[in-house]
Amino acid sequence: MIELVNICKYYQTGPVTIKALDGVGMNIKNGEMVAIIGPSGSGKSTLMNMLGCLDVPTDGQYFLDSKEVSKLDEDDLADIRNKKLGFVFQSFNLLARLTALENVELPLIYQGMGAVERRERAAKALELVGLSDRLEHTPTELSGGQQQRVAIARALAGDPPVILADEPTGNLDSRSGLEIMEILKGLHRDGKTVILITHDLQIAGQAGRVIRMHDGRIVHDGEVA
Repeated sequence: MIELVNICKYYQTGPVTIKALDGVGMNIKNGEMVAIIGPSGSGKSTLMNMLGCLDVPTDGQYFLDSKEVSKLDEDDLADIRNKKLGFVFQSFNLLARLTALENVELPLIYQGMGAVERRERAAKALELVGLSDRLEHTPTELSGGQQQRVAIARALAGDPPVILADEPTGNLDSRSGLEIMEILKGLHRDGKTVILITHDLQIAGQAGRVIRMHDGRIVHDGEVA
């Protein structure tokens, strides 16, 4: 599903070159669940942005579903994000004035989907995360765990093969965090490729594979260590 070949991302700050990613290579198979961990400044967030087609590398190649995406322009990258990738963020990123159903519908609007199918898809996605009784609630009427479930439903609505979750339990209490992880593991069991960034080793240990970053490089790739 995903192949990175010698990916580098450099930033110039005056005379200093910062190597956010320095020769990263990896393969992620279709249906894997992978956790990316590492200290602040290790490159894990830059790597997530690269995997999510939110940024392009300075050098190297990125293949997603056998297509090289590292040299595409912004319009093509946006099209791939809409069709191939679902995003879940620590801060939920829900629009406060919209209902749960309307928040989940948003990416489907960008895909040009008709109103009837859009609402059906959004309602089904919310049912999958256990929120079929909260369709008309706004984010302020939902708990943190429920808001993150809405965010997961939004990521699922377009049926993308890859789910990218950036600190998905970071703003939640331990019980809600466990519930969110159970949903993500369920998606993995259903065949989705799930990639999550976390600083929590207990959360990372629930993935089948852990990639540890340090100074822009992969220093471990396997089980938790």
